[in-house]
Amino acid sequence: MARHNGLDTPRSKGRTLRPNYDPETFGRLSESFARFLGTASFLVYMSAFVAFWVIWNTTAPDHLRWDNFPFIFLTLILSLQASYAAPLILLAQNRQADRDRIQSNEDRAQNERNTADTEYLTREIASLRSALGEVATRDFIRSELSDLANELETKLGTQAKPNAD
Repeated sequence: MARHNGLDTPRSKGRTLRPNYDPETFGRLSESFARFLGTASFLVYMSAFVAFWVIWNTTAPDHLRWDNFPFIFLTLILSLQASYAAPLILLAQNRQADRDRIQSNEDRAQNERNTADTEYLTREIASLRSALGEVATRDFIRSELSDLANELETKLGTQAKPNAD
C-alpha cells in the first residue's frame, strides 16, 4: 500500500549520494583555518616543512629519498594546499562580509532610532521653552505685587486725605 503524505507533512530524509554537512560548522572551520593561514606560526611551520623536505631529499641517502631534485611531489602538495586554501579563505571572507552587512544594518537602525529620539527631545525642549515663556516668574510676580501695593497706597492715601478735610 502506497503512503501518500499531504503538504502539511514533512518528507523524511531519504538516502542520497550527496554528503550531508552542516554549513555553519563548515563555515566556522574555514574561518579558523583562514585565521591560522594568516599567522606567523603558519609561515614558520610551512617554512620548516619545506626546508626539511628540501634538505632531506637532497642530503639523505638515495634509498631514503622520496622526492628527488625538481621536488615534483612537494610542488603537488603545495598546489593542493593552495587550491583548498583559496576557496576556504574566500568562504571566510564571505561570512565576514555577511556579518559586517548585518552589523551595518543594525548600526543604521540604531542611528535612525537615536535620530528620532533626538528630534523628539528637541521638540519637547522647544515646547517647554514656549510654555515657560507664558509662565509667570517669581520676579514678575514680585514686581506686579509691588505695583499693586503702590497703587493701593496711592488710592488709600488719596481717599484718606479728602476725608480729613
